[in-house]
Amino acid sequence: MGTDPVAPTAQRMRLSSLTSPDLIFVDLPGADGPTVLRAFAERLVKRGVARDADKLYRLLLEREKLGTTALGHGVAVPHCKIDGLDDVVVAVGLLRRGIDFEATDGEPVRLLFLVISPNAAPAAHLQALAAISRWVKADHHVERILDLHEPQAIFGLLDRPLDS
Repeated sequence: MGTDPVAPTAQRMRLSSLTSPDLIFVDLPGADGPTVLRAFAERLVKRGVARDADKLYRLLLEREKLGTTALGHGVAVPHCKIDGLDDVVVAVGLLRRGIDFEATDGEPVRLLFLVISPNAAPAAHLQALAAISRWVKADHHVERILDLHEPQAIFGLLDRPLDS
């Protein structure tokens, strides 16, 4: 079916391989996109994933200015590439109240997958985005994750194969 080198890897990838329970935030604060992205950046610096919250925040905002990263159905995947990382990292954030993320379907965003990747790993960045997209499209995954309130339980859901 084509020669896309990203698709087969993304198909086999478990999202749990890109994150950890301490990068899952069930209480992400914010009433708008910029506030949520700032909170994400600050938490990732506190967890030792990134070194500079302001720089990470600016990169995420710059990416959003190119076009929304909202996928629809209440999900957004803000992402950027940054120096100083060895591997792709995915953080997950849940919002108690949905925010406007300029989604084309107009639905407020309640679930975010924030992807940061090393500048030198564009293929891995695309593989992570493709894996998240597949996971989000899978039957009832979004509804299930929004019903969970513990990082470890969410991590367990992310550890399931993409086809389940």
